[in-house]
Amino acid sequence: MAIRYPNGKKYIPTTTNTAAKPTSLSFSNRGKTLEDELNDSNEYYTSRGIAVIHKKPVPIQIVNVRYPARSAAVITEAYFKTASTTDYNGVWQGKYVDFEAKETKNKTSFPLQNIHDHQVEHMSQVHEQGGIAFLIIRFSLLDRYFVLPFKNFIGTWTRMIEGGRKSIPISELEELSIELQPGYQPRLDYLHALTGIVEQTTGERIER
Repeated sequence: MAIRYPNGKKYIPTTTNTAAKPTSLSFSNRGKTLEDELNDSNEYYTSRGIAVIHKKPVPIQIVNVRYPARSAAVITEAYFKTASTTDYNGVWQGKYVDFEAKETKNKTSFPLQNIHDHQVEHMSQVHEQGGIAFLIIRFSLLDRYFVLPFKNFIGTWTRMIEGGRKSIPISELEELSIELQPGYQPRLDYLHALTGIVEQTTGERIER
């Protein structure tokens, strides 16, 4: 299916999430994408009453539909109604949570071209309103995961805009982020990783 932006430009996904094969814990996790892992983790949070976080629906306008059978319809072309913001949002202990999830096959750095201006603007607005904005980055070939708070990310983005480096080296991510260690339930306990940051920023204690 061809999906296009409001200006007619064809949408080409920037994440690489087809070949990731986690090697730890369980064969049931092999072949899962970052989106799969986050969806499973969010279901765990909801079922335990920890948080309510969901993937945002994609706002598309259907243009062409093919009917290979009476009971089947296949969308062959569609456009984004509006520019998408971030991947996930929800509520955690009364706090608004909003984040973007990205995967890369790069082994040494995270390319900032995977992030769009409108996404950064959206996360900035969330941050300014007191929400919790961040990125979750997965290095699929290394099976490493990082939670990068927006307040730490924005400096790397500004550096790029001003003509500097167009990627974030893993060594820098290790300093700016919290590295996630995949588990069983939930697979990615990113809220636990954020607890210290939120408590330090707001002075509020997070109950887990």
